[in-house]
Amino acid sequence: MSASSTEKHIRDISTAGIVVVSIYIAAQMLSDIASLKIALIAGFSIDAGTFIYPITFTLRDLVHKRLGKQAARTVIVLAAGINLFMVLLFQFAAWLPEDPSWGMGSEFAAILGPVWRIVMASIIAEVIAELIDTEIYHLWVTRITRRYQWARVLVSNSISVPIDSLIFCWGAFGFALPHSVVWSIFFANIIVKGLVTLVSLPGIYLVKERQEAETN
Repeated sequence: MSASSTEKHIRDISTAGIVVVSIYIAAQMLSDIASLKIALIAGFSIDAGTFIYPITFTLRDLVHKRLGKQAARTVIVLAAGINLFMVLLFQFAAWLPEDPSWGMGSEFAAILGPVWRIVMASIIAEVIAELIDTEIYHLWVTRITRRYQWARVLVSNSISVPIDSLIFCWGAFGFALPHSVVWSIFFANIIVKGLVTLVSLPGIYLVKERQEAETN
């Protein structure tokens, strides 16, 4: 490979990596905020963040595929740190004295104040589930096959999604909502995340495969 081709290859990897990592972190943050709304759909209680959060598993797989296992681990921890900073910022903003002419301080605190529990539950669930997802993905491509890329996403998600949902639902809503509602949120999470996983499977083909074999 010539020097110019090498430089172009590095630029392509960097550009794809920046795009995927940025979307991954944005999706994590948006899902945490949206989870403050508990909706009722088809008889199931469901937090609104469920409709965007599942794509983070495929996005994490894209990071793994393009940048490698260590990069995927780093992004998971980085997203957790950013979400933790977000909740601290919301708490600080709610604590600041309100301008009387604005008159919405109590509404702001009531809506964004409780986000700390959701974010903490999300961080714990995310780190545990997505690190498990990373290991399963890595084992699949190194021990089984690099073919059938959709299969690596399906297999890793089928294990990590239930773990993530169980930790998140009980961590975020356990004992704050009736048990029946928490279980309803859990099963709704599984259904929606499963459907989103199936829809997002083709997304794994959006970036090229990492050329060199991973050894870490």
